[in-house]
Amino acid sequence: MALVRFNNQMPDIANIFDDFFGGDFFNTPAAMGRKSVPAVNVRESKDEYEIEVAAPGLKKDDFKVEVHNNVLTIACEQEEKKEEKEQGYTRREFCYTGFRRSFAIPRNEVDESKIDASYQDGILKITLHKRDEVKPKPARMIEIK
Repeated sequence: MALVRFNNQMPDIANIFDDFFGGDFFNTPAAMGRKSVPAVNVRESKDEYEIEVAAPGLKKDDFKVEVHNNVLTIACEQEEKKEEKEQGYTRREFCYTGFRRSFAIPRNEVDESKIDASYQDGILKITLHKRDEVKPKPARMIEIK
């Protein structure tokens, strides 16, 4: 069974308008408050699930990772830093605001006491180890008597 993604935000239709209007339709001060959600890779192997979150420019202390009722939540509650002087910029796209992503964990498949997380080179990696009972077992030879 695979992990199921929950997205806590409305679809970002800004990309549709950006493509249509040449990429600058939402590059106005009123639209700069929109939030982005980092990209995620989810991989399943026979022993574990691995979630990679692309979140460059952050520190490991910026993240909050928790599991509750078979839902893994990854959050970053970071305040947006506003610069008073924006002179010299022709375009500003750096956006380090908070986000929240949630994933439903297959019931009774993951050992919640064995979840590891690390942050290196802008990638948050979370490993959810499967319970021994659900891991595939090798074939066993039966002796014929």
